[in-house]
Amino acid sequence: MKKNKLVSLVILLFILSAFSGAKSKEKLSDDKLYKEIAIMDSVMFDAFNAQDLNKLKATFSEDLEFYHDKGGLSDYKKTMKNFKTLFERNKTTGLRRDIVKGSLEVYPIKDFGAVEICAHTFCHMENGKNDCGTFKNIMIWQKKNDQWKVTRVVSYDH
Repeated sequence: MKKNKLVSLVILLFILSAFSGAKSKEKLSDDKLYKEIAIMDSVMFDAFNAQDLNKLKATFSEDLEFYHDKGGLSDYKKTMKNFKTLFERNKTTGLRRDIVKGSLEVYPIKDFGAVEICAHTFCHMENGKNDCGTFKNIMIWQKKNDQWKVTRVVSYDH
């Protein structure tokens, strides 16, 4: 990963966070873009919760960059391998992801797509108890040929 791409991503995220208060969440919930990204988020994580790797793959761009505060940077191939390993380890644990109600924010990226910011909870059974964690997430969605795909993910606060 080249430093200039990472610097560009950090600058983009800084700009987005600086303007995040400019639009009320109530207005965003009425936007067509908000609804489209909310649907795509559901498509992605319905596939995740069903541990359906093929459907999950279809929501990501092959030029994916996935930044994880604990796991580092992964490309598309490594990310899909990581999902496969995660699913194999959690076949019977009830692993699932749920978005934190009211946390979804969606902002347009002119001539490209949208940025999704949210908090989400991942849970699975471990030693007979539900083990859950809530984390923060930023996804950059690109709309190309009327199809939405995630090109960048920043997963943090683990």
